[in-house]
Amino acid sequence: MNLHALRLFHVIATTGSVTRASELLMISQPAITAQIKKFEKELSLTLLKPQGRGIALTTEGETIAAMAKRLFAVEQQIEQYAQDMAEGSRGHVQIAATYLPAQFLMPTWIAKFKQQYEHVEMDITTTNSSDALKKLLQAEVDMAIYGGLPESYPDTIATEHLFQDELWFVVAPSHRYANQVISLDEMMKEPFVMREEGSSTRERLLALCRTYNAPSPRITLQFNGLHEAIQAVVAGYGANFVSSLVVREYVERGGLCRVHVRDVQLHNTIAICTRKNEPLSAAANHFREMIRQNPFMR
Repeated sequence: MNLHALRLFHVIATTGSVTRASELLMISQPAITAQIKKFEKELSLTLLKPQGRGIALTTEGETIAAMAKRLFAVEQQIEQYAQDMAEGSRGHVQIAATYLPAQFLMPTWIAKFKQQYEHVEMDITTTNSSDALKKLLQAEVDMAIYGGLPESYPDTIATEHLFQDELWFVVAPSHRYANQVISLDEMMKEPFVMREEGSSTRERLLALCRTYNAPSPRITLQFNGLHEAIQAVVAGYGANFVSSLVVREYVERGGLCRVHVRDVQLHNTIAICTRKNEPLSAAANHFREMIRQNPFMR
């Protein structure tokens, strides 16, 4: 079927006039009339009939006009959808986030983003740093948000640092080392409550011990969730090595206390990781730009 001729017919049916259709389409009336005659012959249907000095739709023409209206309405929807996708007002953004940003940064970031881009779907996977990197490399997500970078990552990954926060040793207020200054060796004699293997903070603690030739930490209790590990320490068991973003409010309220380890001051990096030489979708890029400009939204 000749879609160009159907479009001409649709404009005639909508305006009720060949003359008006000619003006809108900037096509001569004889050319339009010839196209419609050819189209009627193709369909073996009469679509237009004379009426006074103008034309009217036949019964068949009214039926075809109604279907053409639906067809070209869908065409407009497709064009609008494609434009929205190109502009980033629609789309689907998939993100792998480690526990720190997922729990303490992402909720505010996403709420702010959705206020402006409500039709963009957001799919957030919370996992450890090792798995987040794996999902990014396997193109299962558009970007990974890290709270503490792995010690090494492939050359195919681009990393952009947003900001840094401190890493703290914390214990319950009743602990003998609460608010004390001690050596790293003394700290490592305490039982630790930590996240599972693959956690970047856990790897940082192990790397710290190697750097200072200190004994490895005694990780006597392990959780897959950050919140659970913190709550165990709040309840009075062991120590934790954790981002200040996570425990600052606990410390300020007196639920936890810092242990100041002599000559040790480490920072945790919050970063966005993407695949090099692979442009983000417009929607994903809008999200990245928002958190670049407002990384500390809480």
